[in-house]
Amino acid sequence: MKGEPLLPSSIMAGIAAASVEFWRENPRGGWATALLLLLLLSWHILSSLARRRRRDRRGSASIAALTVAPPPKSDFRIAQIISDDDLRELIDDLKGKFSGNERWENVIDKRNNLMSYNAKCMRPKDGPPKYLSVTIFENCSTKLLRDFYMDNEYRKEWDKMVVEHDQLQVDAISGTEIGRTLKKFPLLTPREYILAWRVWEGPDGVFYCLIKGCDHNLHPPQKKYVRVGFFRSGWRIRKVPGRDACEIKMVHQEDAGMNVEMAKLAFAKGIWSYVCKMDNALRRYPLRRHHIRSIQLPLH
Repeated sequence: MKGEPLLPSSIMAGIAAASVEFWRENPRGGWATALLLLLLLSWHILSSLARRRRRDRRGSASIAALTVAPPPKSDFRIAQIISDDDLRELIDDLKGKFSGNERWENVIDKRNNLMSYNAKCMRPKDGPPKYLSVTIFENCSTKLLRDFYMDNEYRKEWDKMVVEHDQLQVDAISGTEIGRTLKKFPLLTPREYILAWRVWEGPDGVFYCLIKGCDHNLHPPQKKYVRVGFFRSGWRIRKVPGRDACEIKMVHQEDAGMNVEMAKLAFAKGIWSYVCKMDNALRRYPLRRHHIRSIQLPLH
């Protein structure tokens, strides 16, 4: 804040002008009045300094109070965002029990010595395209793959689309977590995701995860980003019988504000390169495995 002058300029100019004028009219006795004016000026200066010190102390106290005050507690309830009904719906989707008469179209089917990837797509009557994919990683355990998928800090290193990720809230009772992710795409405004997720552990080392879009009062929408409104994704990780390999099967839907046909074409052209990059990051992951904070609940 810009400080006020010690005395308003009009008062200073008035005192100086009065002193000069008095000496002109009374050259012999002006010293007494000059002394009085000097005392008056000193009193104004000292009073102004005292007021400034009091104001500065009040300002410092206010700043100190802001500095040490704890952040406001969020009353945002997350326990009901993802329920067991969502898990049952996810399991049905992964089994292929979709509602309606969906017509699926094969998008890609590729493999190499370390992995294979298959994806198909369908266009529901309402909502964005839905993708169903199966990826099999050789020489990989289910727990390693689960940790890899849930490690958002490591994802920022290998996934160049992810530029920011922040954990916003955790509910230890329900196992639901909320985070914010910012992604950048070529020639497009960055996309902002506010996502809730929940992990379940089933028998025989099977893991399920459901991720869905939500809102959070710590991050209202911003004009410089496109907030992704609809997002629903889920996966199941399980061991491939009779092999040292594991499989992740995923169903995914999101509306990122892109042209549907262009998004589908970009997916078909770029997904294999992305999956290969992901596989390379997975192979390096055991050397720099982070502690995973995600909470997982047992299946009932």
